[in-house]
Amino acid sequence: MDLLLPLNLPPYPFKISDLKGQLTLFDVIRKKNIVITPEEWVRQHFVQYLINQKNYPKTLIKLEGGHKLHGMAKRSDIVVYNSSGRKILLVECKAPSVVADQKTFDQVARYNMVHKVELLAVTNGLQHYYCRIDFNKQDYEFIKELPDYKEL
Repeated sequence: MDLLLPLNLPPYPFKISDLKGQLTLFDVIRKKNIVITPEEWVRQHFVQYLINQKNYPKTLIKLEGGHKLHGMAKRSDIVVYNSSGRKILLVECKAPSVVADQKTFDQVARYNMVHKVELLAVTNGLQHYYCRIDFNKQDYEFIKELPDYKEL
C-alpha cells in the first residue's frame, strides 16, 4: 500500500518524517506530527486545499472533533467555523481506496444531525462531492464547487 499516492488535489510541501519506521507529517492545525494513514493523507491534503485554494482561515478549522450520535462517540474529520463560531462546513474524508458513495453520504448526513451544518463535503482524495442543505425546506442540492470562504 502506497501511503503517499498522488491525489486529485494540489500537491503540498508537507514536512514528512520517519519516526521509528512510521511516516508522519506535521499537521498545521493540531500543531503536531501525525502518523500518515491513507485517510489522514486525504484529510491533510483537503485541509491545505481549504486553506490555500479556498481561503478558509486555519484558525477556524477543527480536525477529528468528537461528538455523540445516539449515545455513541463519533469523530468528524473536518469541521469549519465562521468568525462568529457557527459551524459552516462538515467534511468527511475517506481513504482513496474507499468509494465515495451513498453509504458515505449517509454517514456524513448522520453526523450532520448533530452539527446542523448547511454545507457538506465528502472526499476520498480522488473524487469530491459537495452538498448544500436547506433546513427550512428540508431539502438538499449537490453543488459543483466548494464555495470560497468569503462567499459564505
